[in-house]
Formats: sequence, structure tokens, C-alpha cells
Amino acid sequence: MRLAGILMPLALAACSSEKSPADAASPTVPAEGDEHIACAVGGAGEFARVCAVESDEDGGTLFLTVRHPDGGFRRFEVLKDGRGLATADGAVIAANALVGKELEVTVGSDRYRFPATVTNNAARP
Repeated sequence: MRLAGILMPLALAACSSEKSPADAASPTVPAEGDEHIACAVGGAGEFARVCAVESDEDGGTLFLTVRHPDGGFRRFEVLKDGRGLATADGAVIAANALVGKELEVTVGSDRYRFPATVTNNAARP
């Protein structure tokens, strides 16, 4: 399943290894996986296309797992009302913002950019 298809109606948690700001340089080696998105994890200032994304469904709910190059990860629930993504564990709230044609999701010091298509029936945050 292609990631762009998952986020069609802009219906966009987990564990992250924390780095100090001194270690937050953008990684150059992508996480293992077939599909990658731009991310800035651990407080990195610049986005790099190095986070791998996997999707799975459980009980009719779609989840995305984003793997960081350093081995950390976050798991997101795709919200059915079209508002974006929520952290699957709910421990830290995800902030969603549409930036051009991408959904930027921020959780703590980690930021992710997912491809998204806005439709007229998508709920506005």
C-alpha cells in the first residue's frame, strides 16, 4: 500500500530515542524500509528523507509506524475524521499542520512530513 494513498482524505506514537541538541545533526543513512518520508528527529533543525514508514491495520483502524535512522520509532493512528494523525499510545499529543502538499506532524522534538491530499470533506483542525 502506497503511503500517499493512505493519507488521501488528509486522515492522518510510540517510542523515540532522545538525543541531545549537539547530537541532532541530520542523519544521512536512512532507516531500513521500502518507503521513506522527510523527518527531523531528536531536535534536528533540517528535514531529511531518512525515516521509514510501515502501515498496518488493527480492528479496522489504520496505523503508521515511522522508524528513525537511530533505531527509535513512533506509531501513529490515522484519524478517521480526516484531521490527521494521533500518537497511538497517547502519551504525547501530536500536532498536525498542513504545509503545502504535506502534513507536518510534530511530537515532542520530532517532526515528520507525510504526503497528503486535501479533499473538500476533510475536517479542518
